[in-house]
Amino acid sequence: MNHEEEIRIFDVDAQLDAAFGEEGTPERKAAEDRAYAFFMGQMIEDARKKAHMTQEELAARIGTNKSYISRVETGKTEPKISTFYRIVSALGLAIELTPST
Repeated sequence: MNHEEEIRIFDVDAQLDAAFGEEGTPERKAAEDRAYAFFMGQMIEDARKKAHMTQEELAARIGTNKSYISRVETGKTEPKISTFYRIVSALGLAIELTPST
């Protein structure tokens, strides 16, 4: 195997530790919380687009404004659970809770 074909293996946990602090630290928890908020926002944005709805239309359906929907979709704001349920319902979706395995 020549140098260009060399496979580089790296430790993802070590990279996360270096960037965000070790697992269990407040810094790591804050980074994970930001990541989860961003992920939730992306799921809401994807569902809104699949429903062919604008941010303004979604906002009107749940009684808020476009700015709030934008902040949720970009992960800058995490909706309360009651607001999340209103968003899901307005998008014509349902949440199902199932036991973890």
